[in-house]
Amino acid sequence: MAICDKCGLPDDLCVCEEIVKESQVVRLSASQRRFGKWMTIIEGIDSKSINIKNLSKELKTKCACGGTIKDDTIELQGNQKDRVRKIMEDLGYTVMDLGIRRD
Repeated sequence: MAICDKCGLPDDLCVCEEIVKESQVVRLSASQRRFGKWMTIIEGIDSKSINIKNLSKELKTKCACGGTIKDDTIELQGNQKDRVRKIMEDLGYTVMDLGIRRD
């Protein structure tokens, strides 16, 4: 059985990721891109402690949209702010809404 290096608990009982989620403040915004297309932008996720690839995959599945990861930022197609806020809060993150950004 593997033991977590950080908390000393077995891997199946490890709470390190939960602690990191609670201490982070995730910034959520929407931006209108070229040709009038909307993007939802999720910033502030610590990719060293959180598997950002799995989080992105889960968000894309639950929002039924496409998206990508760029420089520790998750970008989802469409204005998904309300859905993403609820999903992230259910996962244990603290979410700060930045509104609509003009790029």
